Amino acid sequence: MNRARQFLALTLLLSGTILAGCGGSDAPAQGSSASGEIARPQDSAAVPVMVAQAERATIPIQLTAIGTGKAFQTVAVESQVAGIVKEVHYKQGQFVHKGDLLVTLDEDPFLAALAQAEAALARDKAQAQLSQTELARSDKLYKEGIVSPEQFDQSQATSTAAEATVRADEAAMRTAKIQLSYCSIYAPISGVTGEQLVSPGATVKANDVPILVVINQVEPIYVTFSVPQQYLEPIKNSMARSRLRVSATPPGSTVAETGVLTFVNNTVDTTTGTIQLMATFPNSDHHLWPGQFSNVVLNLGELQNVLVVPSQTVQAGQQGDYVFIVKPDKTVDVRQVKVGQTVNNQTEIVQGVTAGETVVTDGQVRLVPGTKVYFTKTL
Repeated sequence: MNRARQFLALTLLLSGTILAGCGGSDAPAQGSSASGEIARPQDSAAVPVMVAQAERATIPIQLTAIGTGKAFQTVAVESQVAGIVKEVHYKQGQFVHKGDLLVTLDEDPFLAALAQAEAALARDKAQAQLSQTELARSDKLYKEGIVSPEQFDQSQATSTAAEATVRADEAAMRTAKIQLSYCSIYAPISGVTGEQLVSPGATVKANDVPILVVINQVEPIYVTFSVPQQYLEPIKNSMARSRLRVSATPPGSTVAETGVLTFVNNTVDTTTGTIQLMATFPNSDHHLWPGQFSNVVLNLGELQNVLVVPSQTVQAGQQGDYVFIVKPDKTVDVRQVKVGQTVNNQTEIVQGVTAGETVVTDGQVRLVPGTKVYFTKTL
């Protein structure tokens, strides 16, 4: 019996020692985490939020719009003479340079016309030479009193007419050469060809349909866009000081092309209350295209020392824009605000917030005025 009591006492002693050893755990202390993040406080009603500080900054003054590409030049190439298309030397959609051969017409009729003009010139030159000889002879005889004045006048008129005929033949020969040169049609500008509108064997007329091809110059290129008329004076004032930079980003692209504002329309569209602007872009990589829409940003300068918050801070409500302000006691309050422009995910606060105040940037959906919060991250 004594042995049983001794065994039980020993067992209880060993169990107490083991439990005491387990109490010395290496677990993190309450209020901290192994990852270094701020742990949830003891108040189970607190809501996790992300916050940031309202601060002063310099932001650009920007106007945004939807722009449309417009060819720098557009030329509809037509034939200057009537003829038959012999060969087409370009491919539709091809980039061509000024002076590249586009189309050739059948030259045979024009070569024949040139040969005819040359023959007529040779004939009339011979006739003019004969008339000149007869005039010299008649002049000598007239001075000797052998021919009458009427005969001398007739010889003089015949010689003058023959010389005029030669000049007319020379003009006709030059015209024939020009007509022959029109059989080779060259690109008047550098640009991208459109659809091939004629094929070998087609008959074309002078300055008439069908048009041979349309060429759009895309390097450089214009982008047109419109902004509300209230920005007209700031734009004009900024243009007077310096060239205004414009960026254009086509849909599906993350690369913005940079150009300059080169044109302000001379009238406001009374139906929409907007003013049309046009910017010129070098477009050396043909990133922009005629007729293509793009997101346009016009830079008018910079705003110094303005109050900004992350754009996701501002919420839209029935009474206007508002933000959640975190007070020193870690409760939130709703503040109605007046906002300015938004640039690079930063929104200008014109009224309602002061510099240094803490604003909620994420987690607003669970907040009402007076809600207790704790910070998961500070921007």
